[in-house]
Amino acid sequence: MAPRLPSYALFAALLASAGLPIYIHAPKFYVDEYGVSLAALGTVLFGLRLLDVVQDPLLGRLAERLRAMRGLSVMAAGLAMAAAMLGLFAIQPPVAPLVWFAVMLTVVFSCFSYLTICFYAQGVSAAGHMAGDQGHLRLARWRETGALLGICAASVAPLALDGYAGFALAFALLAVAALWSMLGQWRAVVVDSTGFGPVLRDRVTRKLLAVALVNAAPVAVSSTLFLFFVESRLQAPGWEGPFLLLFFLSAAVAAPAWGWLAERWGAKRVLLGGMVLSIAAFGMAVTLGAGDVWAFAVICVASGAALGADMTLLPALFARRMERVSPGATEGFSLWSFVSKFTLALAAVALLPLLDVGGFQAGQDNPDDALLLLSLLYGALPCALKLVAIVLLSTTKIDDSVRPSSLVIPKRSPTQ
Repeated sequence: MAPRLPSYALFAALLASAGLPIYIHAPKFYVDEYGVSLAALGTVLFGLRLLDVVQDPLLGRLAERLRAMRGLSVMAAGLAMAAAMLGLFAIQPPVAPLVWFAVMLTVVFSCFSYLTICFYAQGVSAAGHMAGDQGHLRLARWRETGALLGICAASVAPLALDGYAGFALAFALLAVAALWSMLGQWRAVVVDSTGFGPVLRDRVTRKLLAVALVNAAPVAVSSTLFLFFVESRLQAPGWEGPFLLLFFLSAAVAAPAWGWLAERWGAKRVLLGGMVLSIAAFGMAVTLGAGDVWAFAVICVASGAALGADMTLLPALFARRMERVSPGATEGFSLWSFVSKFTLALAAVALLPLLDVGGFQAGQDNPDDALLLLSLLYGALPCALKLVAIVLLSTTKIDDSVRPSSLVIPKRSPTQ
């Protein structure tokens, strides 16, 4: 069955709306609305992600066991995620706000994990039903462009819809539309599970997972600190929404271009170029101070364009590898889901308490030392992490050259 690519884009928009924007919106919402401390929120976020150490691999197994009824299980998980999002932002906590925050996020993250595993594993099978040799890159362009547009919408929704309750309601409506659009698409996965063994034994897969872990960390850092940086370092309250929209819209516009370049010059080479662009952008952010609004807008465009490369090319490389070592792909993408989300939690547990100790207070006048710490964490730390990711990817041997025909996956043994 050939995939309906617009449906993949819409479903990716749903997942993206429940991923990165939650780390942008939820902590600040609970700080401003209920007075929960940054340190407490960071600890809870990290604890929830520790749950994924066990949960994501188990959800991968669950997705494989429920393969015969995957459409029904996806529908149930999607509706549960929508209900939890309403609980997180649109319902007054019936218990202590920190407890309610933890419970609702547990449901959101668990459903998000299950849906992500099913969706990306489905993409491995769906790409094989597409004409030509570029199935993974073509599907990735639709999927990740849809994801980036979903992030754009979710990032500015609280401002555009006059509050977080409006965002939660819009998310629930998007969930219904996305689930409906994917009906019938889940029956295509017919490959027997290979288990975690072939995935973890494959050296290239392990290195790609390491690249994903380190490469996602800069976005995790900047996402965790973004609202605080704009409000306190730039002293530009009210610009958060336009900056977020500019950042993610730049990524969405750039994503198809990165895919086009990858088909001609090789995904690995083009992805490394995107990483270098990201370092240049984050390095500029360290130098900014109060009132540097237009300079930060340029940084948003450059770093957003670099994000488009990360979100389009790295998943495509991993999907191609999964087609070789684990065609069912649920176990592989359960590990992918874990490393992608773990960076966000690690950023929250490390950065928010560190800001607290450094004397930073959200929404208050802060000393120069606290603002300098904020700038270094927001700009310099991502540069260092990107350098590590570049080294890892450069030393990973991937079958990838400038000729499009080279993207056809040769038939080899799973451990090769």
